[in-house]
Amino acid sequence: MSTRVVLLRAVNVGGAQLPMADLRAMAADLGASDPRTYIASGNLVADVPGDPDAFDRALEQAVETRFGFFREVISRTPDEVRAALDAHPFEVLEPKFSYVSFLLREPDPESVTTAEAVETGDDRWQVVGRELHLRYANGAGRPQLDDKKLGRALGVPGTARNLRTVAKLVELSA
Repeated sequence: MSTRVVLLRAVNVGGAQLPMADLRAMAADLGASDPRTYIASGNLVADVPGDPDAFDRALEQAVETRFGFFREVISRTPDEVRAALDAHPFEVLEPKFSYVSFLLREPDPESVTTAEAVETGDDRWQVVGRELHLRYANGAGRPQLDDKKLGRALGVPGTARNLRTVAKLVELSA
């Protein structure tokens, strides 16, 4: 067993409703111990059995089977989440305006170069390993950056959490 911070992309927005009690139960059914969630946006901390990637794929399948929608599951060790928080390359003017998007894998250099052409206005982004760091000038609710266009250019699915949530996940996983 290894402790993992498990993040589901885009749950409890639009039609993708996933109660956190059900997420904890599905994780336990897959062999995870001590599953706990933080806020209703697909944040799970648990001790997972075996290969973490296999657990993530099994959880994706369990969500799709039970709820009828597919959502990527991306996990990291507590140390990797802490390192991502520490590596945030931008001055934090307002923690709720600064995000880490945990990517399924590191984007290739050509994709990062393509993404550099995406207009950002006063918003900023930078890839650091398997994480995309973002700082929105006016908050994520009023971005100048087209997140979908940036994601398509990078070619890697990810799921973003603001720095307050990332810090709380570090705390919960300690």
